[in-house]
Amino acid sequence: MADFEFVDAPERLEELANDWLGEAVLAVDTEADSFYHYFDKTCLVQVATTKHAYLIDTLAFEGPEAMEPFGRVCASPDVRVLFHAAEYDIYVLKRDYGYTFANVFDTMISAQLLGYGSIGLAAMIEHHFGVKVPKDEQRSDWSRRPLSEKQLNYAVGDVIYLTRLAKKLEKELKKAKRLEWAQEEFDTLCQREWPDRKFDRQGYLKIKGARKLDPQSLSVLKELFLMRDARAREIDRPPFKVLGNRTLLEVATAKPSRNHQLKSIKGITDLLVRRMGEDILAAVAKGREVEHPPIPKNLNGNGRRRMDRKTERRVNDLKAWRTQRAQELSLDPGVLCPNAALETIAWRNPEQGSDLSDVNELKSWFKREFGDEVAQTLREAAERHKSQGKSGGGGGGGSRKKGGRKSGSRKS
Repeated sequence: MADFEFVDAPERLEELANDWLGEAVLAVDTEADSFYHYFDKTCLVQVATTKHAYLIDTLAFEGPEAMEPFGRVCASPDVRVLFHAAEYDIYVLKRDYGYTFANVFDTMISAQLLGYGSIGLAAMIEHHFGVKVPKDEQRSDWSRRPLSEKQLNYAVGDVIYLTRLAKKLEKELKKAKRLEWAQEEFDTLCQREWPDRKFDRQGYLKIKGARKLDPQSLSVLKELFLMRDARAREIDRPPFKVLGNRTLLEVATAKPSRNHQLKSIKGITDLLVRRMGEDILAAVAKGREVEHPPIPKNLNGNGRRRMDRKTERRVNDLKAWRTQRAQELSLDPGVLCPNAALETIAWRNPEQGSDLSDVNELKSWFKREFGDEVAQTLREAAERHKSQGKSGGGGGGGSRKKGGRKSGSRKS
């Protein structure tokens, strides 16, 4: 195990924070307990300079103000704060302690923009340094004390290689002329604010298979979903550890009215029946009293609008462009432009790149580098489809390959 200092006293954190303000680079990671608690929290913050590593036991500090010294470090524009997959770390540090960030570098985003096939931290450390770091504590319960030697080893391993890794990736980004892309994404992360997470009372519609249920079964599923969340809050456990989604679906379909019927459903144990049987049956009975209203047809499973034929054709044209362009750039197509962003472009149907300037779903570097290109792609595709329609070759449905499949509709 690498050497580290376990920090659990406010006065020591104050001393270290003053020292860290003089560092040019600081590697940071966090561990939380979202797999074990409904109300998750930051349980550990790992910090590494070029010479030493520190584990801040956040559970030993009373109130967010006790963590304020480290907040000054994160907010300093003179200290580059390194993360791997920074989004969640920044989110929890802002949520739990009100931190702000001014100078961030994310090695995962960098790897994505460089077209790495494996972007996990362990894979990248092994690739660059030939070192295997532990991966078996990712879903560990970080709220328990004392932390085990395995947990400590895992936590330290997440930060001690980040500085060297970031140097390598920054050089590669400069060589690929994508450092500006990366910096724009880092700045966006620093500025991002997350709204308070609220329970989505319609979240049951996102459960796989929910939309195939008949109206009464869907009504039962809704009541089971609400009951599960209430129970999870009460016992401070993640909802999936109270009842799994598959079990919710099976109960909603079977609609049991007796305990012995519950026991025949996969995922329902005798212990669960004893603890929650009455609540489950009550939710089923309540759901059976009414039929669920029709689900709006203009929304798909992700809450996005259903596309008309012309918009869908534009999405297919954009996907064809993206596939070719991503290959040329050695980028994952989803990194170049995610499907949701392609759909936004298709709905906007820009005549020129500047028509996308106010589309927040698109990254700044994408709009700047590829805005005119996608607009031209759509203009040319529209002319092609129009010409094919006049010649009777496409019937307005786009060019097709054998078997009736639209060109450009291949999944990326």
